[in-house]
This record gives sequence, C-alpha cells and structure tokens, in this order.
Amino acid sequence: MAEKSPPQWKPNVTVAAVVKRGDRFLLVEEKDDGSKVLNQPAGHVEEKEGIVAAVRREVFEETGWEFAPRALVGMYYWHNAGSKTTYLRFCFTGEVGNHDPEHPLDSGIIRVLWLTRAEIEEQKDRLRSPMVLRCVQDFESGQTFPLHLLRQL
Repeated sequence: MAEKSPPQWKPNVTVAAVVKRGDRFLLVEEKDDGSKVLNQPAGHVEEKEGIVAAVRREVFEETGWEFAPRALVGMYYWHNAGSKTTYLRFCFTGEVGNHDPEHPLDSGIIRVLWLTRAEIEEQKDRLRSPMVLRCVQDFESGQTFPLHLLRQL
C-alpha cells in the first residue's frame, strides 16, 4: 500500500486596496477573532477569479465604493504566527468612483473610515496585520508598478 503524501501547503492569496482622497485613506473596521481591527478593504481571491477583479469586488463588498485599480503597490508575504496562516497579498492603488451608501457591508465589517496616515500610525496596535501600515508606507513613498505586470492566462 502506497503512503499517502501530506496535503500540499499553499498560502492564502489576498488582495487589498490603498485608496487616498486628500490626506485620508479608506479603511474598514472589522471583527477578527473577537477584536475590532483596522484594515484596508481586502479579502481572498475566489476560485477562477482574476486578481484585479478580486480587488474591485472586495472594495465594493466591504465599503460600497466602486474601485478602479490604477497600479500595483506591491506584493506582501506574511506569516501570522498566532493563526499559523501565511498570506500572499497583492496590494493595489486607484480611485473610488460611485458610492452606494445603502449597499450592505460584507460580513464582519463594522464601518468604513477615512483616516490620515498619522491616525493609522496612532492605532498601529489595532491594525489587522503589519501589511496594512506597510502598504500605506510603500504607497506614500511613490512605489507603484503597472498593472500589466500581472498576467492572467
């Protein structure tokens, strides 16, 4: 009888959006393991979904804002030692357009916030992960990459 090989390990592939209007960034307050945390609009890429389509969908589901991605801020690999989960995050920047204030927010989302970088840094202990602030810092440094860097085949 052949030995059964262990399941193949895979990271959780997620997307996030850094959206800045004036001096404020679009964030969500959400529940995570019983705590209220701050995050960019973000979430998992669904099966057979493109990465750019996923970030458009996640921003709308979590905030009610239509999102037009313009560039990739970066790709982030983070292992959460507490949950033993590894994330591979694709972070985008772009603009929001139409807003539907009546759109029901995604499960777990408490409210939508527009915070300054200073306000985000002041609440560093409430950030869902270190990726949240790092994405803002990379965006603020001018780091972006063209969307054509991502190829969906």
